[in-house]
Amino acid sequence: MASSTVATDSPLVLVVDDDEDVRHSLRELMESVGLDVACFPSPRELLNAGLPDRPGCLVLDVRMPGASGLDLQNQLSTRGITKPIVFLTGYGDIPMTVQAMKAGAVDFLTKPVRDQTLLDAVIAGIQRDVEQRAQAENIYQQTTRFATLTPRERQVLREVARGRLNKQIAFELGISEITVKLHRSNVMRKMRTISVGELIRAWDSLPSSLREAPQA
Repeated sequence: MASSTVATDSPLVLVVDDDEDVRHSLRELMESVGLDVACFPSPRELLNAGLPDRPGCLVLDVRMPGASGLDLQNQLSTRGITKPIVFLTGYGDIPMTVQAMKAGAVDFLTKPVRDQTLLDAVIAGIQRDVEQRAQAENIYQQTTRFATLTPRERQVLREVARGRLNKQIAFELGISEITVKLHRSNVMRKMRTISVGELIRAWDSLPSSLREAPQA
């Protein structure tokens, strides 16, 4: 596994292939363009090692002794792990390709594959993971901030997100317009927003379970 001194935001390519020569050539290819690489001879060894908390993607052989690359894809999915996957196979067929792509694979490439074709797929996978991680971090931050709101502040936030004016919110909640303004100010401060547009985007980024829950 990569050294702990490597920045956690530095991309890491995880290669799983039972062929040692393939693992060696893939490592050399990835390192030739400055990518960190960790290689495993089987899905079991990867799962036992655990996936590092770094952006990157998986490069999986489809057919291996024991669990296949597709089996690993399914296992990761059931664990809620959405790390992008590039499949490599010498025995690919259309149904297998369709299965992998429907499950979210970045690409399904047949060996032998051109170096640039594989690198393009890996870079696309890394970019997808970077975007997924940024989105997940944003959702976490907004959810954490939302948890600091009082029940009344959550009600005001929901009404603001619906486009209601202060006087409409005051009527709806049975409070004064001045009180609405105070709650709205507190909401914007706690949600760390400086405009209504930002506040609405923060609301929209919250999980639907929070947005749809009764704000009593």
